[in-house]
Amino acid sequence: MTTTLAHSRIHPRTHSHSHTRSRARDWAEIQERMLVPLYEAVYDRLGVGPGTRMLGLECGSGLALLMAAARGAAVTGCEPDEQRLALARERLLPEPQWGVPPGGRARTRLLLGTPDRLPRPVPAEPFNLVTALDPATAPGTLTPVLAAAARLAGHGAPVVLAGWGPSERCATGRVLRMTARLTEQRVRLSGRDDLEELARAAGLRPDGSGRVSCPFGYPDMDSAVRGLVSTGLFDAAVAATDQQQVDKELSEALHPYRGGDGTVRMDNVFRYVIARA
Repeated sequence: MTTTLAHSRIHPRTHSHSHTRSRARDWAEIQERMLVPLYEAVYDRLGVGPGTRMLGLECGSGLALLMAAARGAAVTGCEPDEQRLALARERLLPEPQWGVPPGGRARTRLLLGTPDRLPRPVPAEPFNLVTALDPATAPGTLTPVLAAAARLAGHGAPVVLAGWGPSERCATGRVLRMTARLTEQRVRLSGRDDLEELARAAGLRPDGSGRVSCPFGYPDMDSAVRGLVSTGLFDAAVAATDQQQVDKELSEALHPYRGGDGTVRMDNVFRYVIARA
């Protein structure tokens, strides 16, 4: 059996509330910032600004929404993980802060779940940008979510999907392969046309792509392990063994990327595709 790690975030029901809250905090404080170059590249290319009405799918703890709001965009975020969404609310819904300009709160909506649950009636002005920028989102769950989001977007509006780049340019992919030993599954990082196929399956038309360097850098090994575990990419390995075993295997797999000062750095390239609704 082959497991594709291009999009495989899972929300396990077996974890305790305190565990999922801790992991969501690790995502927000350690891992999410690794994707900032991706967010910036997409926003620069599409000219995100005051005229943008953006719908962010799988918005996590809200960093991508925050960056768009700081550019003046009106943002709506959908996220199925309650703990991540709670952190997004802390960032985006109090009185304007964190770089959100005056009036930012009134232009922000956050929803637990998927876009088909957005309040009706649909806003008078459709979304003119939809993003799905978490590379760890499972394609099987994302296809219907994308289709629902496209129905809320204006004709021809860009829908941006993100995933891992070429496996030979993703050091983290080599670390992720340690799951194969623990789950007895053959692991494939990402296929060349995965994002285009995902877009077409959701009824979208691919219309351009790009690549962005997103190095993963951590101050120490503990932060690296916690950050990577927070992605959800190792849930299958945890289910097959236990968290302690996965942490141990991860530390060993990360050893080649550890510097003399104890920091950990892995160079990665992510790919994004712009499709049209």
